[in-house]
Amino acid sequence: MFKPLVVAVALALPVQAVCAAETPHLGKPPNPELLKAWDISIPPEGSGLPPGRGSVVEGAAIYEAQCVMCHGAAGAGQPADRLTGGIGSLTSPQPVKTVASYWPYATTLFDYIRRAMPISAPRSLTAPEVYALCAYLLSIDGIVPKSAVLDAKSLPKVKMPNRGGFINVWNSSSAESK
Repeated sequence: MFKPLVVAVALALPVQAVCAAETPHLGKPPNPELLKAWDISIPPEGSGLPPGRGSVVEGAAIYEAQCVMCHGAAGAGQPADRLTGGIGSLTSPQPVKTVASYWPYATTLFDYIRRAMPISAPRSLTAPEVYALCAYLLSIDGIVPKSAVLDAKSLPKVKMPNRGGFINVWNSSSAESK
């Protein structure tokens, strides 16, 4: 009655031993310098933001040169996602999810732009260019004034309209109270 099970186990053991002994040995351990270059995440409180600064005026020029072809004039969208407007629409029947209406932290806007934009050349923008783009986009909806200059100290202080709409998984007690 148990013979088929015994035979199956007996046949599986040598195969299992061979599989365990042979590993692919692909790649090599990453170099710490390489890891540091790719570890560019910026959490909500802004630790790790690089030096540099950018103004709304500078951001408008960069947006016109690098972003308008995908995100439309003043971030209105088309052909790619809309970036501006929609504040207060999330509880409506037609919510508009934009940077201004949905994102809880301006620091994550910096992180995303630096990491992923422009789509044709991700990670090609300098830190000052990214600060300037953040300043410009946030100024369109009045989150920062048209005279704003953002940097590593001022960007984390920007209060996004939907900050209270999320739970901060990084540090739910201190970040939510800021």
